[in-house]
Amino acid sequence: MWRYVLRRLLQAVPVFIGTTLLIYAMVFALPGDPIQALAGDKPIPENVLQTLRERYNLNDPLLVQYGKYMWGLLQGNLGENYTGQKVSEMLSGRWTVTAQLAVTAWLFELALGLLLGVWAGLRRGRLADTLVLGGTTLLIAVPVFVLGYTAQILLGLHWKVFPTAGTDDGWPMSYLLPGMVLGSLGLSYVARLTRTSLAENLRADYVRTANAKGLSRARVVGRHALRNSLIPVVTYLGVDFGSLMGGAVVTEGIFNLPGIGQQVFQSIQLKEGPVVVGAVTVLVLIFLLVNLLVDLLYGFLDPRIRYE
Repeated sequence: MWRYVLRRLLQAVPVFIGTTLLIYAMVFALPGDPIQALAGDKPIPENVLQTLRERYNLNDPLLVQYGKYMWGLLQGNLGENYTGQKVSEMLSGRWTVTAQLAVTAWLFELALGLLLGVWAGLRRGRLADTLVLGGTTLLIAVPVFVLGYTAQILLGLHWKVFPTAGTDDGWPMSYLLPGMVLGSLGLSYVARLTRTSLAENLRADYVRTANAKGLSRARVVGRHALRNSLIPVVTYLGVDFGSLMGGAVVTEGIFNLPGIGQQVFQSIQLKEGPVVVGAVTVLVLIFLLVNLLVDLLYGFLDPRIRYE
């Protein structure tokens, strides 16, 4: 297995380099001068402008800038923004907020998505199956900002079930409502994947053999059919965790959560490219690590899978 882990880590290197180079190029291709943006409409003396551009390597070609960034990254340095503040310090207080929000959303879609998927898969073609398919289709169709504002008004302002905004109530209370909003799309896909995979495996030969041996329904479903049905679900959950970490911009804005998504959005508006690149770089590392853990989990779910 260790050879497999090493091989996957080596395969992740070109993926990491290609992804970060693409993000770096896209961020620094944005129109406008980030140094001039510091002063707004006020003019900056030419000598000051050139000094700052040299300090932040803005006069270098793109590949040279990226090479210097990667060299700093190897030394644990995410760089500085254009006011001299370290990117790592700007992001350090925000990772906790985004991580708590992502974990809350992930646990919500994992627990409820699996429950609904199993419920529908065991009752394929019945009322329960129709309700789950209809409800998840509705969640997929509704934009997250519509769902977020609706949930905030109804559950927060009118019925006062959850806090409406901010993190004053701590985890988990302040994160339950935004977590459910953020995880609603993933919940729909988890439920539908579980339902489809379970219904297909229940018709497999090994399930018919288990039933013929007289095994209980709970053991046939839980130990045999459901376990094999979880492989595509685990794949999606692994990919989705990285998406939840980086895709919370709208949710954090609606519920006023000072997380990474909010910082990235503000940095794009202020043309602070180093902050955007630094945040995305860490998110890419998290995404690659989670996918490696998912691959290792396959062998536990299905012993037929071997790490060769």
